Amino acid sequence: MSNIDTTKLLEQIKELPAMPNVIVKALGIIKDDMSGTKELSDIMAYDQALTSQVLKLVNSAYYGFAQEITSVNKALALLGMTQTRNIIIAVAMKPMLTSQGGRDMWKHSLRCGVAAEYLAEKTGIVDTADAFTIGFLHDIGKILLNIADTMTYQKVRTMVKNGQDIIDAENEMFETNHADLGFLLAKKWKLSVLLANCIKYHHDPMSSSMSQVSTLAYLANKISHDEPDLFDEEMVKEQLGLEVSQIMTYRDEIQEKSNVLFSTLNA
Repeated sequence: MSNIDTTKLLEQIKELPAMPNVIVKALGIIKDDMSGTKELSDIMAYDQALTSQVLKLVNSAYYGFAQEITSVNKALALLGMTQTRNIIIAVAMKPMLTSQGGRDMWKHSLRCGVAAEYLAEKTGIVDTADAFTIGFLHDIGKILLNIADTMTYQKVRTMVKNGQDIIDAENEMFETNHADLGFLLAKKWKLSVLLANCIKYHHDPMSSSMSQVSTLAYLANKISHDEPDLFDEEMVKEQLGLEVSQIMTYRDEIQEKSNVLFSTLNA
């Protein structure tokens, strides 16, 4: 057991980096029906790195537009508000994710965002833009555990590599886990109830009051690892109406899409 106790760990949430300001603003604009793409481009005008990443991405094979797009306004018009929001979230969270979880966590988060969006498109149970955010942010609680005690979290990773369930390993070493901490962080960041719920229950979707969407988050996570994790096939079929053979076909397409996104944003 780590010498970090849970109350101390929760205290550290107070010192946790705030959600990057640009994301707060972008999410605020999208909630507000009166605002539009002009407000989004105004935000991006203050962040050159973000602007160049959005333009790089919009000109990549991920979207496959015919002509080169050189202005943010044109990019926003082509992508629409929700896709732009997803890119802003992915780009703005990159420093926090890579500094605390390394390149692998950043890659897994992106892949899971793409997977959740793809599964939402196929099943129609949740808005695809919301699904991307759910998938992308599902593991944010790991950031807290890593900040609290990096060495102990390294041990958790080793336990998981050796076959132990991640929630069990975290509970054993920290007396709490990334799903519960992620939920607290989602509340601190004032994320939607749906998003907070999926973060909390992505390992245990049937305990959620929103079990269908939580199952989508669960499945997106399971199939986003380099080696897909075993998942509860009956639950997935019952909640999402998907067969294993379908899911494995989807997984190949998701891998391909997310690799393009990853290499573009990482270049």
